[in-house]
Amino acid sequence: MTVAVKICGVTEEAAVQAAISGGARWIGLVFFPPSPRAVRPDQAARLAAGAAGRIGRVGLFVDPDDSLLEDTLRQVELDALQLHGEETPRRVAEIRQRWGLPVMKAIKIARAEDLAVVPDYAEAVDRILFDAKAPKDMAGALPGGNALSFDWRLLAGRSWPKPWMLSGGLTPENLREAVNLTGTSAVDVSSGVEERPGVKDPARIAAFLETAREV
Repeated sequence: MTVAVKICGVTEEAAVQAAISGGARWIGLVFFPPSPRAVRPDQAARLAAGAAGRIGRVGLFVDPDDSLLEDTLRQVELDALQLHGEETPRRVAEIRQRWGLPVMKAIKIARAEDLAVVPDYAEAVDRILFDAKAPKDMAGALPGGNALSFDWRLLAGRSWPKPWMLSGGLTPENLREAVNLTGTSAVDVSSGVEERPGVKDPARIAAFLETAREV
C-alpha cells in the first residue's frame, strides 16, 4: 500500500520541489506567526503558484478569525484548509461553508479519552488529522510540529466516518512502524524531515516519501 503524504511547514522552493518529485500528495503552508515554519502571504503565494496543478496546497491556521482567512485567501491560492487550534465543530463547519474549501481538523491525542470528540468533528470536516497533544508543562509548545508522537496503538483497529491522517513525531525511521500499528493510509510530517526548525531537508523528504511508497 502506498501511503499518501503531506509535507507540512514548507518555507522554501527546494522543499516544495522535493515533495513534488518524491510523490507527496500535499504540501502545507503555515499561517501561524509563532511557528518557525510560518510564511508570509506573499511568500506563500509564490510557493503555491509554483506548485499549482502539481500537488495539493493546504493552508494551516490556528483559531483563525474571518479577516485572517479572507486576507490570506485573497492573496494565496489554496486547495484545502487545515485547522490546528481549538476550533469548535460549529466553527469548523462555518469555515468550510463560507470559503467552500475542503477542511482538515487536527484532533490532539494523549490518551484514549481524547478520541471522544471525533464524532462531533466528523460531521463538519472532510478529513480528520490525529496529532500528539503537547504536555501542559512543555516549554515553547506549539499547536503542532513539536516532534512528539502519541501511543499509536490507540488507533489500532479503529475506523472513522471520514478519511483520516496520522501526524506527530513521524520520521523516515519510524514511519513503517507507525503505519503498521495504526493502519493509516495518509500521514503528515513536518519536523521529522527538517535540518532545523523551519528548514526542510530535501534528502529526508525523499527518504520519507520512499518509505511511504514501500509500506
